[in-house]
Amino acid sequence: MSTDKQRFKSELRQHIRARLEKISPAVRAVESIDLNDRLKPQIASARTILFFAPMPDELDIWPLLELSLALGTNCALPFFDAGEKNYGARLLKSLDNDIVTGKFEVREPAATCEQIALNQFDLVLVPGMAFDLNGNRLGRGQGFYDRILSAASGIKCGVTYDFQLLETIPAEPHDAKVNFIFTPSRCVRRKT
Repeated sequence: MSTDKQRFKSELRQHIRARLEKISPAVRAVESIDLNDRLKPQIASARTILFFAPMPDELDIWPLLELSLALGTNCALPFFDAGEKNYGARLLKSLDNDIVTGKFEVREPAATCEQIALNQFDLVLVPGMAFDLNGNRLGRGQGFYDRILSAASGIKCGVTYDFQLLETIPAEPHDAKVNFIFTPSRCVRRKT
């Protein structure tokens, strides 16, 4: 990747982080409720879902994970495989018993949870620093989710605040795309 694109991505991440830091817990809570309401029809129609554990600055989709487990949906979270230095996915049965703190201080499934292949999902919920109208995603800079998305099956839905949905962001041919982007106020299908 060119140094100009790398610099632009780095500056965009810094700008987004600064805006995320200014969001109050009350605003995050309200916008998370709006987002979860918007996502419920997609969640209800999927049999096997790869969720993500939201970081403190991300919209909180954890209530949808709780609801999906209660409805008997096959739900999984990514986990860091230290041997492979990459992420896989494991199924959850109980949030009380199956969650540990993993790599980067992110909640993930315990080693006792059954592993599931990434090509077994109907729906994949995807975090990001920013998304664009073409389905491109700007991650946190490590490339882990690009590798998850390139191997995962199913409809891929970016989950983000409204201000994180941009007209365009720099992308490389190897960057994985999402099919839809969900914000608290709208759902956008990527341009084809």
